[in-house]
Amino acid sequence: MKSILQKFLAFAARAVIRRYNPKIIGITGSVGKTSTKDAIYTVLKKKYRVRKSEKSLNTEIGLPLTVLDARNHYYNYLGWLLELLKILRKIMFGFSCPEILVLEYGIQKPGDMDYLLSLVKPDIGVVTAIGDIPVHVEFFKDPEELIREKTKLIASLSVNGNAVLNHDDYVVYGMRDSTKSHILTFGLEEHADIKITNYKLQTAKEELSGDIPEGISFKIEHEGSVVPIRLHDVFGLPQAYGAAAASTVGLIMGMNLVEIAEALSGYVPPPGRLRLLKGIKNSFILDDTYNAAPEAMRSALDSLQEFPGKRKIAVLGDMLEIGRFTEQAHRAIGDQVAGFADLLFTVGSRAKFIADEAKSRGIEKNARTLKENQVFVFNDPLSAGKALDPLIQEGDLILIKGSQEMRMEKAVEEIMAHPEQASELLVRQDEFWKNK
Repeated sequence: MKSILQKFLAFAARAVIRRYNPKIIGITGSVGKTSTKDAIYTVLKKKYRVRKSEKSLNTEIGLPLTVLDARNHYYNYLGWLLELLKILRKIMFGFSCPEILVLEYGIQKPGDMDYLLSLVKPDIGVVTAIGDIPVHVEFFKDPEELIREKTKLIASLSVNGNAVLNHDDYVVYGMRDSTKSHILTFGLEEHADIKITNYKLQTAKEELSGDIPEGISFKIEHEGSVVPIRLHDVFGLPQAYGAAAASTVGLIMGMNLVEIAEALSGYVPPPGRLRLLKGIKNSFILDDTYNAAPEAMRSALDSLQEFPGKRKIAVLGDMLEIGRFTEQAHRAIGDQVAGFADLLFTVGSRAKFIADEAKSRGIEKNARTLKENQVFVFNDPLSAGKALDPLIQEGDLILIKGSQEMRMEKAVEEIMAHPEQASELLVRQDEFWKNK
């Protein structure tokens, strides 16, 4: 069934691309794809008719669904039958195709990028970040093989195309040698074409809770022009990188920095991407439960350390699909969290390495460690949330993060102040995930 469906969707997507010839913006990377995609969409919709992939539709099924403006019905065969009939009608009688498609290119194994590029080849290729231990490396011989697979997106660009690369990620920056297209880089580094400067966390004072994070601010510089950017209810340096990538794409598409800054003021991060939620007992939750790669986990912990809070609590689940790097990556997170956290809750068999390292930190004698009564180990997120509940105090700041399959949003729902709003605030609230 899946093979037949995949072939039909591939045929239909290619037919639509040939007929309407929209400009394609393709995004890949190990972290930050979805947030960057949403930021690019937010910028471009100010001037163009744009469609983006919903959620993370970035696979051999998801990518053509975005092209066709169709829904994913998962295991609902009747739903698929009706959807395929709708797609046939679109191909035969036409439908409203946007000027620009913003697509994620997600890979899990060798050959995936080749297949996705055979469906839709981008005009603009964006690479977010790879990091030292890329997610999905479990299914590749080594990180270099995975990097070569992702590099194919940039290598596929024509001489008239544009490559948008993260200057601060040495792996991504190295992809510039694989293309003859025009290259623009973004990042904090001095020589980036589109530079992020003056990054700051913005806070406001509340009578009961003290300083409350409000968002982030920074400046974007390009060829002597500078504009201030302020993102409300958006947190973490990765979001600034996403905004910089979006600014770069906006410039390529003929927008100026003032237009881009105005558009970005309306950016709202997707659920589960470092969103600040109210917790029980006047606490606050940093909900970063969408997914977790080592690079993203480190960045989330940086935010937890940076943000104001009477106590810092980390609830961390397994990081999956990193193969032989599993113990090394989790221990590195344990070392980081032990440096500042007041309480640590881990969820899953792999995250036990986080707990173990946080209590021992290898052989360093003078390093800060967490005591036994500060570390709690669980097998599932619901149990972790229930155990955390009575320990929460007013003013606590709680980071919750883990890989998608760990379902860490269940821990968030257990301690959020308004669980009745879970369907609109949390990730994976549709029927498919609820029944999984």
